[in-house]
Amino acid sequence: MSQEIEQTAENAIEKSGIARVIPCKTLDKFACFRWIALAINDFKQAKLISFTYGFIFTILPLSIYFLVYATEWHLVIFPAMVCFMLIGPFLAAGLYDVAWQFEKQHKPSLRHSLKAMSRNAVNEWGFGLFLMILMIFWLRVASLIHALYPEYLEFTFANAWPFLALGTIVGAGFTVLVFFISAFTQPILLERKVDLATAVLTSMNAVWRNKVPMFVWSCVILFSVFLGFVTFFAAFLVIMPILGYASWHGYIATIETKRTRKFE
Repeated sequence: MSQEIEQTAENAIEKSGIARVIPCKTLDKFACFRWIALAINDFKQAKLISFTYGFIFTILPLSIYFLVYATEWHLVIFPAMVCFMLIGPFLAAGLYDVAWQFEKQHKPSLRHSLKAMSRNAVNEWGFGLFLMILMIFWLRVASLIHALYPEYLEFTFANAWPFLALGTIVGAGFTVLVFFISAFTQPILLERKVDLATAVLTSMNAVWRNKVPMFVWSCVILFSVFLGFVTFFAAFLVIMPILGYASWHGYIATIETKRTRKFE
């Protein structure tokens, strides 16, 4: 019965009629650790470029934090996060380009990586806007949940736990949705001249067909982000470039091509 449900869900993605879906491979449960090993090697070979991107990924959340602290105006988080959602895909594309150049046995450069977004600019920026819209929607839902909390009640765990639980469940749902949408979309748009719908549906299909290995990968990402926060973003200096490179290697290992890549 479960197999029939899974097959139906797969067909729903592949036969949606919205766009074509690029086939994917079946991954090993712990495939992501091979991607990380390859990413660490990329980091070692391009330390200057990696630290440059890592510094940017570190300074952005730090800037948001200090801006909120200095102004005591928490609403500044919203426009700051909007900017980050637009800049994030641009930075990620640069990291993917570095890993891609290594795989083609070319010497990567910061200048070349910064031009990565121009290969499929309309769809790349469209993806950034799409993520931004999802983030705005989530912030509005979070505000609504917060508004449901009665003002006359003292804020204690006993009083707040239903709202905290609801916020956690809804937040987890948005996180899963964004992961399905974004796991492979950006690398697809970088390497292939395809439309945004094709890239998004291909990513969703690949994650669905590899639920266990992608769950392991998502846990690695969550732990890495948690590590970044507990170190007051300092760990992002190394973590973010490695996650970027690993995401590219995950894309290469997962999404199929009609012709074998010369650098595989």
